[in-house]
Amino acid sequence: MSDWQVIDGSITAPRGYRAAGITAGLKASGLPDLALIVSDSEAIAAGVFTTSVVRAAPVDYCRQILQTKPSARAILCNSGQANAATGSQGMADAEECAKVLGESLNIPEDSILLASTGVIGQRIKMDILKGAIPQLIASLSETGGDTAARAIMTTDTVPKSIALETTIDGRPVRIGGIAKGAGMIHPNMATMLSFVTCDAAVSPSLWQEMLSRAADKTFNQITVDGDTSTNDSLIALANGQSRTPAITEMSPEAEKLEAMLTAVCQHLAKAMARDGEGATCLVEVVVSGAVDDQAARQVARTIAGSSLVKSAIFGRDPNWGRIAAAAGRAGVHFDQKDLQISLGNFLLMENGQPLPFDRAAANEYLKKAASGTFLQDDTVLISVSIGNGNGSGKAWGCDLSYDYVKINAEYTT
Repeated sequence: MSDWQVIDGSITAPRGYRAAGITAGLKASGLPDLALIVSDSEAIAAGVFTTSVVRAAPVDYCRQILQTKPSARAILCNSGQANAATGSQGMADAEECAKVLGESLNIPEDSILLASTGVIGQRIKMDILKGAIPQLIASLSETGGDTAARAIMTTDTVPKSIALETTIDGRPVRIGGIAKGAGMIHPNMATMLSFVTCDAAVSPSLWQEMLSRAADKTFNQITVDGDTSTNDSLIALANGQSRTPAITEMSPEAEKLEAMLTAVCQHLAKAMARDGEGATCLVEVVVSGAVDDQAARQVARTIAGSSLVKSAIFGRDPNWGRIAAAAGRAGVHFDQKDLQISLGNFLLMENGQPLPFDRAAANEYLKKAASGTFLQDDTVLISVSIGNGNGSGKAWGCDLSYDYVKINAEYTT
């Protein structure tokens, strides 16, 4: 049993947050494209960003802000244009976005963090964005999390959000989150944006450590297609509005809060992997018996990211040899005599030896997952053991379908 429960409200479930999402006209599709999250008070802020050396302007902007001032009041996100590979003008546009929004909210511009998503190489349509700021602010609501989740979507087919509640020192503490991402998803962040809100009081250094560890276990353990992006941003705010005692060092309360933060990130990460472009099911890879957790996560990532494994799952083919091959090339040493592989409840290999199994039933298992309900009964489980160590890890991906090529072949046309 978890120490928390799922609640309604998304990123506005924690106390002291409002959000909005509107259609400003940044997207040619006419879909929502501008989101805003605001904390009623200055909140401790932490971030994890893309490892790419080709970074979007809002990524560099946020990194600079957080290096000098680990707090914020607002997050502004546009979809439609990535503001990546846009040169010095891209940074100027980012700074102007913060300036205009800060003046409109009557808060310092360095209390605003930014994110963008869309086509790389395209500047934000600044006149449209600036003209939409009054409407965006007027739309802020304590129930606006769902509209914000929709406004940050690009090729996503569903919005991604969650909120959890626990009790610390006798008072309720909540964490909410939204995310977007469906393609260009791979470990070391992905083409993803995720925003997390919390009403606990946490020291800046500890909040950053918690977020980094949560990202390593969740967002850095998903893969759709092997490509990473220029815009990846995970930003988390903690505004202390729960009125619980400040958490400044690791303790039982800190461990509970970090576990809930990780659960929020894991749900959003799994939702991204399941919503992979053209995907029909979620793939969860669980690896045990490794020398440590890092090694186990590396093997799990390699299996989840294998194009051959993903293609076999799309073809509903229980071709476990591809799983074995991926595990063997993961860069983690183990004795193949210790290798054990299961697909769902089907044990396919044990002690390095292939086992007879009901191939038709395994095929039916894969078909059933492909027709399952989103994040309920649509998961293909691959379990792998590589020894007797204490290390374990998980990774999430999806199958690779014909539609993935179609979506990406026509992305800008």
